[in-house]
Amino acid sequence: MNTDTVITHTDPRGITTVTLNNPDKHNAFDDTIIAELRRVFDALAERDDVRVVVLASNGKNFSAGADLDYMKRMAGYDYGHNLRDAEGLAGMLKALFELPQPTIARVQGAAFGGAVGLVSCCDMAVATRGASFSLSEVKIGLIPATISPYVIRAIGERAARRYFLTGERFDAHRALQMELITEIADEEALDSEVNALVDALLANGPKAVRAAKDLIRDVAGQELNGSLIEDTCARIAHIRVSHEGQEGLAAFLEKRKPNWLGN
Repeated sequence: MNTDTVITHTDPRGITTVTLNNPDKHNAFDDTIIAELRRVFDALAERDDVRVVVLASNGKNFSAGADLDYMKRMAGYDYGHNLRDAEGLAGMLKALFELPQPTIARVQGAAFGGAVGLVSCCDMAVATRGASFSLSEVKIGLIPATISPYVIRAIGERAARRYFLTGERFDAHRALQMELITEIADEEALDSEVNALVDALLANGPKAVRAAKDLIRDVAGQELNGSLIEDTCARIAHIRVSHEGQEGLAAFLEKRKPNWLGN
């Protein structure tokens, strides 16, 4: 699954790290890298042995967004070609957003344009204190259209009204306030903070974590009505009688570790 620009590694615990490896271009992405990421995410979605996915990058910056040469090519394309290109990016983002495993973005340096979309698609994000972010599309006469469903979900409409329209750069503290990221770490502690989240996830029932992520996606923004309440009741009843649910309840009552924690 590895290529020169996208490296994927799964450790014995089932933690898969997907790494952008284009540091000479600040991990900017083009249509080839977008397609590679889509293939990786589609493959991971089918793997029951993968419990957590970490999205990372090599080098000084997380990602500068779209590659300059790629943007030059897009500028010369007609509407049809641009539409198909946008659909490629949209498909990759949706695949990341819909991964059944919990996802963590590991962010250092700059995360601009489409990179903010990648961060927004992840369930959690840890950034260094020196990280900076920008939805800078308007500065070159464009809009952050394809990433907008995920960014607006992450930061809210009010913050989007400012940063989509101004293109201002903002720091990690502002990103934390807007809930684009969930943790700030010193640069030397970035991996430790990511690993702390990984450890917290691994302590939980693997199927329960997936079901909880699916629950959030299906309940968020829904009208509170009888159908929603009935659905949530069915979900908890189903998981209570599942093998993992029975094991978890038994372990709790017997004051022992559940079997997914091993010895």
